[in-house]
Amino acid sequence: MMNNSPEVSLNILIGVTGSVAAIKVPELLKCLETRLNAINKKNCIKIVATDKALQFFSPHTLANQDSQPYKVYKDCDEWDHWKTRGDPILHIELRDWADIFLIAPLDANTLAKVANGLSDNLLTCIIRAWDISATFQKQKIVLFAPAMNTKMWTHPITVKQICVVTQEFGFKQIQPIDKVLMCGDVGMGAMEEPEMIVSRIISELQNFD
Repeated sequence: MMNNSPEVSLNILIGVTGSVAAIKVPELLKCLETRLNAINKKNCIKIVATDKALQFFSPHTLANQDSQPYKVYKDCDEWDHWKTRGDPILHIELRDWADIFLIAPLDANTLAKVANGLSDNLLTCIIRAWDISATFQKQKIVLFAPAMNTKMWTHPITVKQICVVTQEFGFKQIQPIDKVLMCGDVGMGAMEEPEMIVSRIISELQNFD
């Protein structure tokens, strides 16, 4: 059956941090675009990756269904955009542009930075400048999918940091899963599968209808 619902424009910013789960970024993008097209959502997707994240995927391999490359912002782009007083500030522009900011994967180090207000790269600057009031009013959404070793995930400091970003910042967690981790350990801490992450995004879209 053809979807006759009106086309809705949606800006999705995907943040990628230095977890081995970043190898799933191409799969995540493919699944997201397919699902958005199926429900007639005109999507615009941009990516911001930390330098460590780029150890696990190449921006040059990412393209949409029309074979157009996705825009991938790196830490160096922040300074390439700003040369003199009055020039655009990239992390502010991306913050204002995004309706949804999905951080997948969110590694333990970046979680700690976010929970404590540190902003030493482009991704964490976006989060530090995020409009928290708009998040609580459901006008802008931040979703995050943690990915880390089981002992990191169950560490008491992780519990505290998750409470800060969910309860104080209003960000929404996509629970990690239990599986054999890349390091060989077995337990909770792996990033949720891309299809389930995308399903969570789709369920949040009612805020923008």
